[in-house]
Amino acid sequence: MPSKRSVVKGIGAALAVLTAIGAGGLANPAKAAEDITYLLPAPPLLPAFGPWMLALSRGYYAQEGLNVTFQAAKGGVDVAKQVGAGNAPIGGGIGDTPIIVRDNGIPVKAVAVLGGRSMTQIVARKDSGIKGPEDLKGKTITVLAYQDTTYYALLGALASVGLSKADVSAQAAGPQGVWQNFLAGQADAMASVPDWIAIAQGQGIAVEIMPVEKYFPSMAQAIIASDEMIAKNPELIGKLVRATLKGLNDIMADPKGVVADYVKAVPQNAGKEAAMEATFKLYNEYVYPGQATLGAMDPKRLEIVQKFYVDQGFVKAALPLDDLYTNQFVK
Repeated sequence: MPSKRSVVKGIGAALAVLTAIGAGGLANPAKAAEDITYLLPAPPLLPAFGPWMLALSRGYYAQEGLNVTFQAAKGGVDVAKQVGAGNAPIGGGIGDTPIIVRDNGIPVKAVAVLGGRSMTQIVARKDSGIKGPEDLKGKTITVLAYQDTTYYALLGALASVGLSKADVSAQAAGPQGVWQNFLAGQADAMASVPDWIAIAQGQGIAVEIMPVEKYFPSMAQAIIASDEMIAKNPELIGKLVRATLKGLNDIMADPKGVVADYVKAVPQNAGKEAAMEATFKLYNEYVYPGQATLGAMDPKRLEIVQKFYVDQGFVKAALPLDDLYTNQFVK
């Protein structure tokens, strides 16, 4: 027969177990992180995706209870198609992307925009004499593709000075040819993102950078989600947006100091730290500034861009702006 002392000890142990259970101990172990696939429009190793990779490296997604895996799609439109079809909960494109894809019945919205300026810059050699879009008449310009927003941004800049695609020789050269043809002297200019500008400058080429936003208000990169996901799981979208914007904020605050952590997430760029820093500084100068609330869409800017798309025949008709974006996750 057990002694009174052993019975008391047994009751005490039982109470301890019950207390642990009530506090979420043995019966409620640490919740496993939720696995999420995030689609990017191009390979994650590009410094353009620095905010996402830094958020991964610094544990911002993990802090939100997420285990994020990045996969590359074939451009922002393909991302939107996959997200709209429910093949991924979220992805990346440009702020303009919903304008293009909703015209084809793909129900997605921009839920955050990573910067208040344009992703696209027109770049020429300093010694070319090209100082603005008006100087591009009769010139050869490389673009990523004819269905890419960098091309549309170029057309918008040309239209602002009374030129059209018929006045230039625009060559769709792909993600490598855009800057390779420019460096080789086979093109007078390129419709460029900061990544390619940094490559040219790294080769010792002095360039003239003409921010497209001075002529046409095209937009920066955006986070895109489907109408269904926004309605059914806004908490998940909020977590992904919040973590990514932390990465963006870190780059804006200290483009040099983030490089080491960025390279941890993208080891393919180890040994290229100086180039990564230079690229982040270009984003800080030409793309990221200009938002009163980090990540917020500017509806007036969106309206102007959509009108241009309609006027140029890129889309059939203008849609209500509320169909194209929401700022509910960035307030």
